[in-house]
Amino acid sequence: MAFKIIETASALPANIVTNDDLTAIMETSNEWIESRTGILERRISETENTSDLCLRVAQTLLDKSGIAVSQIKAIIVATMTPDYYTPSTAAIVQGRLGADQAFAFDISAACSGFTYALSAARGYVQTPDDYVLVIGGEVISKMLDWSDRSTAVLFGDGAAGVLLQGTTADQESWVSEKLITIGTESDQLVSGYAPVKRPNFGQVGQTQVGIDFFKMTGKAIYQFSTRRVPKAIEAAVLEAGLTLDQIDHFLVHQANSRLITKMASMLDQPLTKFPMNLQHYGNTSAASIPLLLAEQVETNQIKRGDLCVLCGFGGGLTIGIQIIRY
Repeated sequence: MAFKIIETASALPANIVTNDDLTAIMETSNEWIESRTGILERRISETENTSDLCLRVAQTLLDKSGIAVSQIKAIIVATMTPDYYTPSTAAIVQGRLGADQAFAFDISAACSGFTYALSAARGYVQTPDDYVLVIGGEVISKMLDWSDRSTAVLFGDGAAGVLLQGTTADQESWVSEKLITIGTESDQLVSGYAPVKRPNFGQVGQTQVGIDFFKMTGKAIYQFSTRRVPKAIEAAVLEAGLTLDQIDHFLVHQANSRLITKMASMLDQPLTKFPMNLQHYGNTSAASIPLLLAEQVETNQIKRGDLCVLCGFGGGLTIGIQIIRY
């Protein structure tokens, strides 16, 4: 079950919404948002849904790699903003891509989703003929209450992913992983709650499904992110038989620049090891880590052989850590 990452790709909506743009619809300012989050702008989809963005990523991965669509064994999409309850977003991508030899499914682990999806993908890359698409994609804007500046200013839409190929142990990308779920605190970050509001037996032409906006307890999430996540990263690195100093890049979920800066300090690592692009894209949840990875690879900041920690954290509550050698 060894894999190597052979390609990375991303897809973003064309529509850029700046902090100043948000002042037209809510009481906020560029200074208020930037000073608290580091975010300057984000991409907001006007017409594309999550499957549309993920399809663009899948097509780019195939185009860049030269791999035929018939060679794809599996498609895994990490998302908390699917097009539908069912079918899965991955199934929609599989159908539109024409990947009729591939099975497909979604993973819902919020901002840790991509790291959880990589964990699942390891089980499907057993030979050099096995190719798996792993994509994180979100259109979070459709789940936001745009009158709530405590959440609406934080998020953006986008998708990104990787193409994995099975390989031998001496060439593989995967080094180690650590996945954590804290379900006792699941109510701290929720999205899309569909309550049973009334019995609908015999209620012809009616539905009882009502979707709630994204909500989170900001202070609790910040404390979780700054207290538990650095400890989890340190434990994962030590369990892999490595030291923090040996890690070339920490690609952590792009939630908040202050949070990432504090995380670097707590791990006693230089901030230069913690690349950020949230200033341009905001928090893109499951797309956050692969979007950063694709950008760092594209700009040659991450090179073959570099040792990277990929760390997602968020709803569940969840922490997902993958240690890879790119």
